[in-house]
Amino acid sequence: MASQTAPPPELPRPNLAAVLGKQALILISLAVVAGGLSLVLVLAGGAPTMIFVASAVALAGLAGLVGEGTEQLGQRFGPGLTGVLQSALGNLPELFIGIFSLRAGLIVVVQSALIGSILANSLLVMGLAFVFGGLKHGVQTFGVQPVRMIATLLVLAVAALAIPTLATAPGAPDAGHATDLSVITAIVLLILFAASIPFSISGGPGASSLNPEIKASEVWPLRLGVGVLIVAAIGSAFVSDWFVDSLRPALASFGISEAFAGLVIVAIAGNAVENVASVQAALRNQADLAISLVLNSSLQVALALIPALVLISVVIGGPTLTLVTSPLLIGALGLSVILSAFVVFDGESTWLEGLALIALYVIIAASVWFGPPIQVH
Repeated sequence: MASQTAPPPELPRPNLAAVLGKQALILISLAVVAGGLSLVLVLAGGAPTMIFVASAVALAGLAGLVGEGTEQLGQRFGPGLTGVLQSALGNLPELFIGIFSLRAGLIVVVQSALIGSILANSLLVMGLAFVFGGLKHGVQTFGVQPVRMIATLLVLAVAALAIPTLATAPGAPDAGHATDLSVITAIVLLILFAASIPFSISGGPGASSLNPEIKASEVWPLRLGVGVLIVAAIGSAFVSDWFVDSLRPALASFGISEAFAGLVIVAIAGNAVENVASVQAALRNQADLAISLVLNSSLQVALALIPALVLISVVIGGPTLTLVTSPLLIGALGLSVILSAFVVFDGESTWLEGLALIALYVIIAASVWFGPPIQVH
């Protein structure tokens, strides 16, 4: 009787936890625990400070999930499309925070947070990346041409954002037309952003780098990546509402000014995980990836997020978000972008340059600390 060959044993299918990976599981746990705690506190009428802290942690976890899902899809579709996905999805938590803050009438907080997001990326995050990367690896180098292109576009975008404040000042030619000029500027910037999309898809300067630490076998299935992004986006919408509702009473109890709340606290909360990713890339000596994350994030805020919120504020009614803000914020924004562009134009970074960027950020933050405190109506 002929012996029969036993069929090969079936390989066990990897479970969902194994597919997601350790980092994604940590982010999911953080978002679920902090989001669940926020919901319980909201339903139980808990202290605004506790709701604010819990919802801020949940937003950080959800922002990390959006970044993780985008990066995973980018591994499948290539670096060019990754840049577009980052532009469309990377600022979802900040977009929701902005919309709910506008509905709550927190115009100063929204303006400060949007400018603060650019300042935090261009000064604080880039500075931290240079300091930690420089102390560990010495002088770090990165591609000059792509960085120069992004820095040039960023300076152009900031110049466009400054024009409405200058043109509508008392005695200026467009005084009294802040909303009209802001809408026109927003439309122009969005057209520029749309024009940059095919350029990014083709892999030109500004296209994001793929993460070399993700192996082909570790790439998520397409349905999983899309599903994570959808769930994270829905969660961000709910948590952002709780975050904004608790923002005013929580910060009022500490006597913090509206400008400081937006420029520092809300801006850093909206970019927390992205900030960590840039520093981690610098510590791995991936200077190109670190610079790309920092500058592209600032560029996305200036070219897409700010103009989008200006137009959304016109549609949803209530207070209209304009691009007219204080000369201090406009001056700080211009100086920070010029300094960061000057630092990266030589294609090298040192820890001392990073320390200089952080020093300017601390001075700007201190300049709005003594403003009028938030009032609870």
